[in-house]
Amino acid sequence: MAKKAVIIGIDGVPCSLLKAYMDQRIMPGLREIVAEGNLMPMRSTLPEVSSVAWTSFMTGEPPAEHSIFGFMEIDKNSYQYVFPNFTSIKSPLFWEGLNVPTIAFNIPQTYPARPMNGVMVSGFVAPDLTKAAYPQRVYDYLKAMDYRLDVNSRLAAEDPDAFFKDLFQTFEKRTEAIRHLFTSEDWRIFIAVITETDRLHHFFFDSAFEGRYHEVFADFYNRLDSLLRELFLRSKKDGAVFFTCSDHGFTNITTEVYVNRLLMEKGLLDLPSGATNLTGIGAGSTAFCLDPSRVYMHLKGKYSRGSVSPEDYEKTRNQVKDVFESLAYNGRKVVKKVFLKEEIFSGPYSQDAPDLYVMGEPGFDLKSSVGKNSVFGLSAFRGAHTYEDAHFLASGCTIPEDNISIENVAGLVLRSISED
Repeated sequence: MAKKAVIIGIDGVPCSLLKAYMDQRIMPGLREIVAEGNLMPMRSTLPEVSSVAWTSFMTGEPPAEHSIFGFMEIDKNSYQYVFPNFTSIKSPLFWEGLNVPTIAFNIPQTYPARPMNGVMVSGFVAPDLTKAAYPQRVYDYLKAMDYRLDVNSRLAAEDPDAFFKDLFQTFEKRTEAIRHLFTSEDWRIFIAVITETDRLHHFFFDSAFEGRYHEVFADFYNRLDSLLRELFLRSKKDGAVFFTCSDHGFTNITTEVYVNRLLMEKGLLDLPSGATNLTGIGAGSTAFCLDPSRVYMHLKGKYSRGSVSPEDYEKTRNQVKDVFESLAYNGRKVVKKVFLKEEIFSGPYSQDAPDLYVMGEPGFDLKSSVGKNSVFGLSAFRGAHTYEDAHFLASGCTIPEDNISIENVAGLVLRSISED
């Protein structure tokens, strides 16, 4: 390695939002950084969900190579939900082969933390701080300073003001820990992810550009801007290359779309009344959905109650595909594209990929929720992920690409730190 690298992940922050906030002087520090670098839109992964995208960031690989397809899977015999964690990732992390001190702070899908050359503090989903920090001295520090693993998202619907207070307090603890690790630890690669942005966007993205809570966005992003400028200036003084990126974009929600309910209404999924999961799936079921909109054919030989035979697979899958392609809401097309497995997944874990991946048109948030009484509805969420409009920013290096995805970031970082 010829250079140090600083990478600040900002979960769920669209490129378009950053450009708007620079124009509105909400983020003057970012304007300084961009003046010496390059800010561009970036594509997420498919599925465009944090666990998948941040794993692709860490490995430089697509889902069928690293084996993470979502936050949730099901056991093929019991149909119980199972939750992949850090130990489920099958590809090496991009910094592991360098054998240099690395800080990996608050990256989603890194729980439980594991020993490494440097420091690891796990990100979402991390329920227990004792298993979320390595080495012990870092745990001791985080415990003593009352570090917060995440925002209390339940407050968003119950008491927005309490949620905002908790959001800012969590961010303050996050930034305090980032500053401490940045200045007190030995490192050559420093990675830290801010996840408060994602929580704010999920519940209040309809105020991101204007609206009732726009001042909260302006205040939060101004504080974030100060942190970015501080880290950028320190990086520049150190001769380090500086990056920021997000794992996906965000958009307003017109309506949520409950995919398993749709499959039930079309006679493709049999679940008992009042079901809250898939354990009661009927043997005659053709397909089911796991978040965000991964549709699996209920295959014989793959699932204990599977009903779709291999010879009927293509015909049945096309029938299910037609259901989504014809779906409309108040005269509007709901689905932008239905991808066949083989169109977007290639690698040793392709057998675990969904048979169909359904991408909604902007504003339609497709969910696997079980127990819904209608196909369309709204919840406390006001923002949904997008595949397009994630962001990538680089300063202190040359980035030749102008059409990149989060899977490219690892390679760009490695190339940049070896530049003469």
